[in-house]
Amino acid sequence: MEELLKIKTAIIDEFNSLGIEGLNLTDLNLLKGSYINLEYTLSNGQKVKLLEDDKMYLGNQVEIEGKERCYGVAADENYLLVCEYGCNGSDPEIVVYKRRQDKSVTER
Repeated sequence: MEELLKIKTAIIDEFNSLGIEGLNLTDLNLLKGSYINLEYTLSNGQKVKLLEDDKMYLGNQVEIEGKERCYGVAADENYLLVCEYGCNGSDPEIVVYKRRQDKSVTER
């Protein structure tokens, strides 16, 4: 349990350090990839999913003040994903998708 808390704290710090306006995480939950794996339309029109349906992620949803949209965040041992979407995951947009900086906490 202590190890999970260390991992969550490190990932929360990584998300908060991105400096995204209105995104201030205090907790993460274990979420199944199939539940949070949205399909994004890239600038070239290609549709992609960035997560794996059968994998577990640490993530959360944060309402964006003054908008009818939310941030969705998800992380695994390698990547951070921040997206923005409307009601029920509609019109998702990738805000940040990047390799994690401090993977040492989750590597064994």
